[in-house]
Amino acid sequence: MQNRRDFIKRASLLIAGGVVAPQILSSCGGAPSKVLGLQLYSLRDMVNDEGIQKVLETVAAMGYTNLEPASYGDGKLYGLAPADLKKRCSDLGLKLVSSHLSRNLSDDKAADLAWWTKATEAHNEAGMKYMVMPMSPLRGESATLDNIKRYGEYFSEIGLITAGASITFGYHNHNFEFDNKVDGVPVYDLLIANSSPDHVTFQLDVYWIKKGGFEPVDYMKKYPKRIRTLHIKDETAIGAQNTVSYKDVFEQAYAIGIKDWFVEVERYDTTPQEDVKKSADFLNAAPFVK
Repeated sequence: MQNRRDFIKRASLLIAGGVVAPQILSSCGGAPSKVLGLQLYSLRDMVNDEGIQKVLETVAAMGYTNLEPASYGDGKLYGLAPADLKKRCSDLGLKLVSSHLSRNLSDDKAADLAWWTKATEAHNEAGMKYMVMPMSPLRGESATLDNIKRYGEYFSEIGLITAGASITFGYHNHNFEFDNKVDGVPVYDLLIANSSPDHVTFQLDVYWIKKGGFEPVDYMKKYPKRIRTLHIKDETAIGAQNTVSYKDVFEQAYAIGIKDWFVEVERYDTTPQEDVKKSADFLNAAPFVK
């Protein structure tokens, strides 16, 4: 049983700016916060300046629970062994759910797939549920049907590798997958059509699809079995501009069984920390977020 001294020590670590982490609230008998996901790219400068441990403590105190790192390299995450990062998160009541990592298709596909095999081993050690590629070169002159088919096959092969570790592979969009079209069909739709439905899912960034001229809810209805995770985003903090109808997005997400989503703040009105906290506060207060 946690004694009072241990509780105070743990609370002092997790309380920041008057916000208490969910696990502290629970031990106090208060209502726990909602399950909030965060893409850690949102605090990239803080990671560089203060280190990943300080970032983890800060986001736990803000009320986030599920994390999506964006710092894989050579078998490590944020320079740490995957099991080490997993333990640090667990100690703070955090969970590693998804990860952004990328390797474009080269002339040596065998080497590319070997890279993904090693990455899968690391992410399995970290306990990840998803591995998501956040970008591709399929834009401008590269957005040809032949290239799209090559990447669809590549994604399918990666997904087969990750499935061996019970990890789901996904692809995350920007606006260019909708701006660029082949015979009037967006690259996004063509990637879905030319990749394995059994081994490739899509992480819909609700802000970037909007910037690409389409509605996120329409695509969630169109591809309910392929779109399995979301990035929740605005121009700055979530809810600051309401570029997206978040109520409609969340209602549709629940309707098709999406359970995992992540706030991403790329640009800021104030400081990164303040805008990331504002995003958590907005979503915690929103009646349409379960």
